[in-house]
Amino acid sequence: MTSEPLVAPMTLTTVVASTRPGRVGRSVADWFTSQVSECDHFESHLVDLRELDLPFYDEPHPPALRQYTKSHTRAWSRIVDTSDAFVFVTPEYNGGFPAPLKNAWDYLVVEWQHKPAAFVSYGGVSAGTRAVQMAKQVVANLRMLPIGPTVSIPFVNEQVDDGAFRPGKIHEAAAGQVLEELARTATVMRRLRSGTY
Repeated sequence: MTSEPLVAPMTLTTVVASTRPGRVGRSVADWFTSQVSECDHFESHLVDLRELDLPFYDEPHPPALRQYTKSHTRAWSRIVDTSDAFVFVTPEYNGGFPAPLKNAWDYLVVEWQHKPAAFVSYGGVSAGTRAVQMAKQVVANLRMLPIGPTVSIPFVNEQVDDGAFRPGKIHEAAAGQVLEELARTATVMRRLRSGTY
C-alpha cells in the first residue's frame, strides 16, 4: 500500500509597501491576512517594510549573483526564497508605487522568480490602480507572474474606523478571487520551480 507524499503548505507573504507615519496600509494588510488565514491553501506571513527597515540598496555585488554581504539582505532573501506567492499592499504616490517597495524588489532577483504576485491597492478616486499597473511591469521583469484579479479600495480613509479597515462586501469578494487565483497559480509554479511539472 502506497501513501501520497506529504506536500508542505504554500506560504503566502503579504508585503506592506507604505512606510510613512499615519499610513492606512498596515490596517488594510491586517484585514487581508485575516482573509488568508481562512484559506486552506496557504500559510500566511506578513512583512511590513517599515519594520523590515531595509536601507537604500547597499550591496556591492549585483543581486543576481546572490553574493550578499549584509545581514539584512540575507534575512530578506530567506523570507522571499521560502515564499510561494506574494500580495503587495500598496498606495499610489504620484501615479506610482512607494520607493520602499521598489527598493525591496531590487535587493533580490533569483528569489522572486516563478512565483505569482497579486496586489491590494488603495487610495482616493483611483484606488491605487495606476501604481498597480506600474508595479506589474517591475514584477514581470523579475520573472514573477502578476495575476489578473486585484483588490482596489477607493476613498480608503472613509473605510478606516478606529485604526481598523472595515471592508465592504465587494472587497471581501475581490479578496476571495485573488486568493483562489493565487492558489491555482502558485501550485503550478511550485511544480515549475521543483521540476516536477
